[in-house]
Amino acid sequence: MSKRKICVVTGTRAEYGLLYWLMREIQEDQDLQLQIVATGMHLSPEFGSTYRIIDQDGFNIDEKVEMLLSSDTPVGIATSMGVATIGFANAFERLKPDIVVVLGDRFEILACAQAAMVARIPIAHLHGGERTEGVIDEAIRHAVTKMAHLHFVAADEYRKRVIQLGERPERVFNVGAIGVDQIKNLHLLNKKEFENSIQFELGPVNFLVTYHPVTLNKEGSECYVHEIFTALDEFPDAKIIFTKPNSDTDGRVISRMIDEYVHRNSQRAAAYTSLGQLRYLSAINHCNLVIGNSSSGLIEVPYFKKPTINIGNRQQGRIKPFSVIDCIESSIEIKEAIHKGLSESFQVSIQNMTSPYGEGDVSSKVKNVLKQVNLEKLLVKSFHDIGGVF
Repeated sequence: MSKRKICVVTGTRAEYGLLYWLMREIQEDQDLQLQIVATGMHLSPEFGSTYRIIDQDGFNIDEKVEMLLSSDTPVGIATSMGVATIGFANAFERLKPDIVVVLGDRFEILACAQAAMVARIPIAHLHGGERTEGVIDEAIRHAVTKMAHLHFVAADEYRKRVIQLGERPERVFNVGAIGVDQIKNLHLLNKKEFENSIQFELGPVNFLVTYHPVTLNKEGSECYVHEIFTALDEFPDAKIIFTKPNSDTDGRVISRMIDEYVHRNSQRAAAYTSLGQLRYLSAINHCNLVIGNSSSGLIEVPYFKKPTINIGNRQQGRIKPFSVIDCIESSIEIKEAIHKGLSESFQVSIQNMTSPYGEGDVSSKVKNVLKQVNLEKLLVKSFHDIGGVF
């Protein structure tokens, strides 16, 4: 009997880190065959050519779908999506997977889902049902949900939203946030190991900063980043670790501004295109708080009992643990939020909180569904009208 072929698609360093343990689960199951398609930022030297990390981890990349143009304008992004759709169509024709697994809401995932849908390949989607009203990811995520056939969500509220979109309840599984598996399974670097790995010495107070483009804001990202820098200047004794943004519109603008800031503050700031999951999670562990607008600030950071300064509306609509402090893109508000996060009273208040995103073991739950689901009845979807019980 032939093995069931599960094709996992990854386009970014962060997404790969989340999918790592699921890929291991599939790889180690004798009844399954893991296929890997790398695309997007993984294949770009500008973003660290992170496909090499996948190779180093002992995985075999079956297909590489080149798609990124050297442009982060709306036209460049849309053109990249078109190139990606063609690339995925050809890759799936060669691989002939039984199921395609995608995570999240980025534009390369939308292109992948389109190609898989037309090729009549069932799609399993992780982290659907969430809301991020400040970015185009919101629309992409829900579009992928409507193309997908299996849904693995991170919280019950998100499960209800996927069902609200017309998906059948028996195909929507609340498994928790898959990023928790990394936190539970990785042996994090101690402080000295971490400092050596990034060639940067920490101080008594340390910030980890990740700020991505807010793609639905007309003002552009430059003015917002200036506000963040102005706030950071109010903490001259703090050491700052920047992780650079993704390839969305204005991503290169933000990266250039970060490089210029680090150049002006080389004694207390450093920037990295990609830390990888081990160093990134170790950074959270050794920093006093996390600043920016990344989803990791809401999902992974709370497990470390560390404050998150969540700037702007990029994550508006997502479930936020008590450790998340919201503020607008104003240097005054950011500064006040940082002071609150550093305060002893706030630090004490978050030590006993619980996260709404589960306790891990997500990868094995997802793998078991992928392994056991009846493929013959998966492609046909009937719209589930709400009227019964969620």
